[in-house]
Amino acid sequence: MRMKLSTDRILTTHVGSLPRPQNVVDLLFAQDRGEPFDPKNFDDTMAKGVQDIVNRQVEVGIDIPSDGETSKISYATYIRHRLTGFEGDSARPTPQDLDDFPDFRDKLVKEGHSATYRRPVCKGEIKVKNLEPLHQDIAHMKAALAKAGVTEGFMNSVSPGTIAVFQPNEYYPSHEAYMSALADVMREEYETIVKSGLILQLDCPDLAMGRHSRFKNLTEEEFLKNAEIQVAALNHSLANVPSDRVRLHICWGNYEGPHVHDMPLQKILPILLKAKPQAFLIEGANPRHEHEWEIWASQKLPDDKILVPGVLDSSCNFVEHPRLVAQRLIRYAELIGRDRVIAGTDCGFGTFAGFGPVHPSICWAKMKSLTDGAAIASKQLWGRAGAA
Repeated sequence: MRMKLSTDRILTTHVGSLPRPQNVVDLLFAQDRGEPFDPKNFDDTMAKGVQDIVNRQVEVGIDIPSDGETSKISYATYIRHRLTGFEGDSARPTPQDLDDFPDFRDKLVKEGHSATYRRPVCKGEIKVKNLEPLHQDIAHMKAALAKAGVTEGFMNSVSPGTIAVFQPNEYYPSHEAYMSALADVMREEYETIVKSGLILQLDCPDLAMGRHSRFKNLTEEEFLKNAEIQVAALNHSLANVPSDRVRLHICWGNYEGPHVHDMPLQKILPILLKAKPQAFLIEGANPRHEHEWEIWASQKLPDDKILVPGVLDSSCNFVEHPRLVAQRLIRYAELIGRDRVIAGTDCGFGTFAGFGPVHPSICWAKMKSLTDGAAIASKQLWGRAGAA
């Protein structure tokens, strides 16, 4: 079964992570710190959390929901609980744009604008340690979708390149060797998600945010060479997965900041378009990247790809007016084709457990604007009231 497309109206989805309730957050941090917890209570809490978050998405009109990444401490470091080779903690590389404004950077640190979770280091051979958490996630999500009467949902998984951005390598002889090892071991998670009937979403901020964070000391040429390696590793890990069951998310970092060192999409796009997934979720609402919709006037989106542009900014508490959401969607649809556009968000609303720039209740107001705006755009693009 192929992923759904906007055949008679603009469909709605989002990047994946959503605000978690405090009981879920407490258990995730206990797990991350290695503290004792009751496995059955953990499983029951996550199952209820997923059901509640799916129901909430359905209530606001999201067509293609996720499990909210409920059971993950973060989209990038949850993998330490499933794979061998990762130990301890590592320094957080400060984004280059914040280093350029040290007084602002220090203010953010003082105010606690940084999630406190472990970013381990790769110090040994990477192998699968325990994929039971993955099977539990899939079971919870499928049960929640069935109870909510939803036929399609997606599950996030971290890309090999993003693992490298958050978990530096001190074991493998080269970046290429590290990517190769990660690609080999991650393919089981990717294939398992797709075989379950869920859409797989790969989170790949390594291809954009990585430029001004982990790889900020590289030249642009060196960064792009690494990006080629990372996309090749990703494609290798997807060898047995149909492209029309996979989405890819790329962003420049889900934080409010200057973003003056963000690499333009135009420079990344030739490499990005080599990636196997059918759908690309790309930032398109925040002030640093909204203008990049213009790219699609001269850059042809390959016939086998679809675009899920971000039409909500996930780093601010403004609630976008539905008319603005509609305007953004119509711009893309007129350049790419209405059936190849799905409404999305710039990034997640709960990227790290218990932490996010958007207040939880405002997240849901923004999501309602997303669905209302998609209905307005649908009415205009299909020219009939029934589309709304």
